[in-house]
Amino acid sequence: MPIFAAVSLRPVSPFVPVDPVEDVAACRWLGAALLLVLALRLWGLPTLTLPDYDSVRNWQIVQEVAHGNLTHLFHHGSPGFYLLYAPVAAITTDHRVFLLLNALLAVAALGLMTDWIACAARLRGPETALLTLLAGSSVFLTFSGRDFTMSSASLLALALLLRAHWQRLRHPSRAALLRTAVVLAVGLSINYKFLLTVPILVVLEWQQADGLMWRRSNWWRVLLILAAPFAVLGLLAWVVSGVPVYRWPAVYFVIMFPAAANAAGRQGTVQVDFAYYLRYLAEFESPVLLPGLGAALVWFSGGLRQRPLPISAYLLVWAACTLAGMSLLIKAPRGLLFGYVPLYALAVLWVQRWPRGLALGLLTAAVLYNGWRVQQQIYAYQPSHYPQVAAWLRQHRIPRVVTTVGISLLPVAGHLDVQSAKNPAELAALRRQGYRYVLLDDYYRVAGVPGFDSLRTLPVVAAWPEPLLASPLLYLEHSEFTGQGYAGTLARQRQAAQDTVQLLLLRLP
Repeated sequence: MPIFAAVSLRPVSPFVPVDPVEDVAACRWLGAALLLVLALRLWGLPTLTLPDYDSVRNWQIVQEVAHGNLTHLFHHGSPGFYLLYAPVAAITTDHRVFLLLNALLAVAALGLMTDWIACAARLRGPETALLTLLAGSSVFLTFSGRDFTMSSASLLALALLLRAHWQRLRHPSRAALLRTAVVLAVGLSINYKFLLTVPILVVLEWQQADGLMWRRSNWWRVLLILAAPFAVLGLLAWVVSGVPVYRWPAVYFVIMFPAAANAAGRQGTVQVDFAYYLRYLAEFESPVLLPGLGAALVWFSGGLRQRPLPISAYLLVWAACTLAGMSLLIKAPRGLLFGYVPLYALAVLWVQRWPRGLALGLLTAAVLYNGWRVQQQIYAYQPSHYPQVAAWLRQHRIPRVVTTVGISLLPVAGHLDVQSAKNPAELAALRRQGYRYVLLDDYYRVAGVPGFDSLRTLPVVAAWPEPLLASPLLYLEHSEFTGQGYAGTLARQRQAAQDTVQLLLLRLP
């Protein structure tokens, strides 16, 4: 059987008979919902630049890889991500192309995952569409679908992993197990955070208790599949660019056990806080999520004793383990990346137990509520004004500028010389090298990097608003970097949001 046979679309299980007419209708409902989600994700996208430091670094690295420089291939333990986009970077460096492709990838991932859930749960067409719209209008998934990080590709890998592993549990065989291992290896090459799926898979394998994984003829094959990308890409980077073959696993070690504090002063990865994600879900995501999770713990947990697991119990394991596990580590909304769609699906499966008219009405209202929240938390913080900054600098013949921590000016800078200072010492060094202007970019506030507030006493040459730099979501996404808790992060955001401009061009004395 072909390795990726398990990831094809309908039907998921031969035990679920499929009426061809109903199947076509369901696909139409799903397709229509995905088009609406795509419109939601693309609205205003061409007016944005790359929104954060990681997005810009990823944009730079894919260009390096496209030109055969693999020095930073293992940055963030994500070689698969850079190799995926390197062919695009060989054709164009326009950041908007990368934003568009990443948004399309996120919508494709959503479609794969909701189609699988709908098949496994035997959802009708309208329920499938509402599940897709509800999860697709998630505030965080919409926000993360408009950057250039590994989130979209990770969701796609997760969708393939869930489909493959679900088949492995339903129809145990060596082929199904190895297909799951292949998809897991792909996910690990895309995002180091895919490691977080491993404990969940272990829990599910333990619950399955069929011993398939632990048979002598299977476990070493799984290990070989998982080790293959590390060996192949490690050797490739060493041959092409002289990168040490141990660089990729070393990245994991450094991330988990940092030797020194980062620029914001945060050190360590353990941060026990069970309220952070509950508060985020309550205040930013749909109000059906937490009641849905609570109801799932009551109504669906009985399915954990069944072999194989029903889809409701399977999704409950993914959602609950993701929420519990990430509550022990440093926090940011992206920590629940692998749990958002399962959480929304659990809410839909819970509501589906109600009278159908009431359920459809409630889900429709929940979708409209999500759209309103997307307007409040995402659309309200666009467009970007970095292109105007670059145009002003060119117009006034200022070829060199330093920015404070943030590098979102780079993708629109053209031939301008833009350098980032991550602390006042670096700024002073660049001043000695002849840089006379600094763009006081409020990204330093978002990232919690101290030392730049004193620059506000300098005369202002020009100023521009940059709404995204006052976004609560952007601040929360950087709480993982700063180590700040939920309340402290939003307090800093509210204080920064009092300013009407976020980009100040200053002349250094």
